[in-house]
Amino acid sequence: MTESYPLYRSALITGASAGLGEEFALQLAENCHQIILVARRSDKLHELASELRKRNPNLDVLHFAVDLTNQQEREDFITLLVEHGAQPDLLVNNAGMGDYGEFVQAEWPKLEQMLKLNINALTHLTHALLPKMIESGSGAILNVSSLASILPIPDFAVYAATKAYVTSFTEAIRMELKGTGVNALALCPGPVHTEFGSVAMRDDQQNKIPGKEFFYTPKEQVVAEALDGLVKDRARVYPGWKIGLAAAAISLLPVVAIRLIMGTRPRKLPTDV
Repeated sequence: MTESYPLYRSALITGASAGLGEEFALQLAENCHQIILVARRSDKLHELASELRKRNPNLDVLHFAVDLTNQQEREDFITLLVEHGAQPDLLVNNAGMGDYGEFVQAEWPKLEQMLKLNINALTHLTHALLPKMIESGSGAILNVSSLASILPIPDFAVYAATKAYVTSFTEAIRMELKGTGVNALALCPGPVHTEFGSVAMRDDQQNKIPGKEFFYTPKEQVVAEALDGLVKDRARVYPGWKIGLAAAAISLLPVVAIRLIMGTRPRKLPTDV
């Protein structure tokens, strides 16, 4: 972060205990009055809160252990924000998960959890916090989507579909928000080294998700480009030139070509050794 970034009064970051969420908190630490961390793992949130206070002793850090897949816990959390007098003007909907493997072999509880986290929680928090942003005439919604949102991906069928929702939803509310002083941005990274892969893998899968290291983008770069995109009021950010180039190429391809390409994508099935 540099001094060219806006100073947010209060930034709320979901999935803040690791990965991109943690990195958003670290990069925003010196540019906010308050940061609100949300994740399930309270111990990780405590550690991150301590680090943020070291970086900015004047920073007000609130952290809440919340299972965002649970509607009642989300509603209780929203009530807690009001009780604390917190009014975020930046919402980073980062929390998300994946499931890797053929759809027919998936366990429904995990798929349902993914739908609730990737779609329900993101939409619910946006719906809860957006009115106050509009009322104040400033703010931003940053939804972490994925390059997968513009592709049907075998073995990631449900995950890619949830991210298609996130990107489409963000684009739509962005148009609705025109003239309000509030902007919305969809961050669409390619592969990033975080805990995502280990969570997405199933119990009988020992190796990492197939993919070329060439396409991985450092999380620090992903977050920096996302925050720069907010400053420039961009609708989408595909961080890293390789991912940006891939997104541009995909946008030019007919559906039939995408089907052929994705049909030959490297796969790692549970029966493989």
